[in-house]
Amino acid sequence: MDVVIDLGYDRGEPLQYRDRNRSSVQSWSPAALLGVLVLLLAGASAGPAKPPMNPLFRLQIGPADTYAVTGDGQLLAQTFGLLTSYDLDSGKLKWQAGQSTPAYRLRLSGGLVLMRPWTTSATEPATTAVSSFTGAAQWERPGTVVTVAGSTALLAVDSVRSLTGSGRRVQGPIDAVDPITGNTRWTVRVPSTAVLIGVPGRADDASRMLLVHDDRTLALHDLTDGRRLASTTVPAADYNPDNPIVAGGRILLRHPGILGPEISAYDPVTLKQTWTVPAGNSYQMSACGVLACLSGSDEVRALDPATGDQLWSHRGWQGIQEYGTTLIAYGEPDGSDPVGVIDPVTGAVRVDLDGWRPVTGTGTDGRLVLIRSVDDGARSMVAVAHPGDARPQPLAALPAGTGDCQAAPARLICRTMYGELVVWAYQEG
Repeated sequence: MDVVIDLGYDRGEPLQYRDRNRSSVQSWSPAALLGVLVLLLAGASAGPAKPPMNPLFRLQIGPADTYAVTGDGQLLAQTFGLLTSYDLDSGKLKWQAGQSTPAYRLRLSGGLVLMRPWTTSATEPATTAVSSFTGAAQWERPGTVVTVAGSTALLAVDSVRSLTGSGRRVQGPIDAVDPITGNTRWTVRVPSTAVLIGVPGRADDASRMLLVHDDRTLALHDLTDGRRLASTTVPAADYNPDNPIVAGGRILLRHPGILGPEISAYDPVTLKQTWTVPAGNSYQMSACGVLACLSGSDEVRALDPATGDQLWSHRGWQGIQEYGTTLIAYGEPDGSDPVGVIDPVTGAVRVDLDGWRPVTGTGTDGRLVLIRSVDDGARSMVAVAHPGDARPQPLAALPAGTGDCQAAPARLICRTMYGELVVWAYQEG
């Protein structure tokens, strides 16, 4: 049986969150005392308050089994090779797909669930697609099928494994996959190797595919028919899935310059170079809202992607990470020390996280769900970051041995040490 206790000021808040100047003795007038008594009696007649967190449903799951949350409120869990869909609101089983080899990851795209099984073979396993609405098998094709940022397009690629991972450095043919049949729509051939990234389109334009070839050719392709829209020659650089990046409607490339590393920007339609600035001591680029953030040497700097102008900087920060539309600054490069939720335009800290770690996914109205270990890791606390609040609002404690959580509106999904996946319903105060 799960027991959740409302812990009041012992919910794991850092000590500095409390008002240390609060007086322990206060004078109460008779009228004030009468008012408090009325409120207490009214609360007692209304019955016990609903706990802030309740287990809604649970299911058995293996330690290597995967799960995912869809945008339409489903929990997809592959338990011992059987893929099952549950309604996150009620816990009701919606559908079950046929038994298959366990996949190492569930990916979602345009109403499809894409699965590739675990393998120890040198040959790449096939990708299987099932409908996220019914669980019906749609198609299967050999190799890796990747998604494109800002688009429902699917591309079958031969990936080149590297230190930065697989799937975005490719070689050989790139096939556009029909999401309904799994057939090939068109093919672009890569003579050697290239880095593949998506370029979001403008209001009246579809997303596109950008290839950075190892012969220094930057090529932009239409995702509708594969035709090349523009190309240019770029400086020699360490091309990888994190270089170049797309930020604020510009393609940014970090590369060696005459006096040191530089960053150059390219128009996403024409590929014309628009500006170049020194990179300084920054060694990593990332999109941060509408800006581009540069990290390195114990500092984060934000540039305007349209002009290259620096808009703000913070010493002591090591990186920025996006959680949906929320930006979080970190004090350690491995993401183990969140500083706070920041305003992307000014760099100001809006919500002090102070030890809270963000959970993958988003809460109600896009809010951030957070977890904090307290009592030397003996228990974990859950909180929600509300827009406009200076600090998170703690909710309640989780049972010992709970982790690997994902968030959804009014729901928190976590694994337990007993081989279960538990869906918690939470109430915000």
